[in-house]
Amino acid sequence: MRRYDREVTDSAEIDRVILSCGCFRLGLNHEGGAYIVPLSFGYSHDQGERVFHFHGAQEGRKIDLMKADPLAGFELDTGYELIPAEEACGYTARYVSVIGTGALRLLRDRAEKARSLSRIMEHASGRSDWTFSEQTLDRTAVFTLTVKEISCKAHP
Repeated sequence: MRRYDREVTDSAEIDRVILSCGCFRLGLNHEGGAYIVPLSFGYSHDQGERVFHFHGAQEGRKIDLMKADPLAGFELDTGYELIPAEEACGYTARYVSVIGTGALRLLRDRAEKARSLSRIMEHASGRSDWTFSEQTLDRTAVFTLTVKEISCKAHP
């Protein structure tokens, strides 16, 4: 990070920023380039381990790329506001962003899948009392990203 004056290091504040974001952008390796996909997500931070939770179809580019290379990058941001100025180089923006890397894992166990889906629904709805049928659990791909590196930057 070049602008250390904007770095957020407080763990609780980083969690607050993550939970205030509505979209998670997952970056996967694709033939020497990047494939970036926006996702709905859930989040947990237990015993120092940060984990993002996702769901999707059991087939497709995202799953294929994840299986080929489980290491991924990610980005979340919130609070973007353009601040105009009289001079072009004076323009700036307010924002808070989180970026990092992690390892993806496709879940197979129904109980694990249900816990992850509950995290996703809790983030989306504020409720944590969801249940999922065995049929839903069997037909839905559920995967996690365990964070290896994370940084947060704010320009208020």
